[in-house]
Amino acid sequence: MIRRVKICIVSDSHDRADPLAQAVREAKEQGAQAVIHCGDVIGTQTLRAALEVGLPMHVIHGNNLGDPISLSRWARERPGKLDYHGADARLTLGGRRVFVVHYPEYGHAMACTGDWDLVCCGHSHVAGVEHVANVKGGRTWLANPGTVAGLAAPATWILGDLATMRFDLNRLDL
Repeated sequence: MIRRVKICIVSDSHDRADPLAQAVREAKEQGAQAVIHCGDVIGTQTLRAALEVGLPMHVIHGNNLGDPISLSRWARERPGKLDYHGADARLTLGGRRVFVVHYPEYGHAMACTGDWDLVCCGHSHVAGVEHVANVKGGRTWLANPGTVAGLAAPATWILGDLATMRFDLNRLDL
């Protein structure tokens, strides 16, 4: 059953805690109920202010691994608030099947399988949303929120509505 769930999709915060927290706050104000971070958090402390906003957060590590031991410990200490999934995540949110991976080429490949309603990725710092044809004859949403830190690109994040499958790109004023 599909339920009305809005999500904040971010990526590539690269130790920049303030823009990450700003995006999560803005998303919560717009009705987001959960956060998906598509990797490159780096330091665990980067998550502190965003977690204080109060939304559950799903995090993968990306290619800038940071401290996975600390991320695992923080997740254990914050059940229901922080889920650290490692290299990728398989989630069910609002009745939708969501796959999260850092690399966009892997994200595109997973979208093409038709096994997912939404695939979220990052890494490129290039924001975009596309509806990808899959091998099962349907289409899968592929969302890359860009870099919330605004590194060599605008600071961006995505607000997704899983009931309507609408994905709006948002820009932060840093």
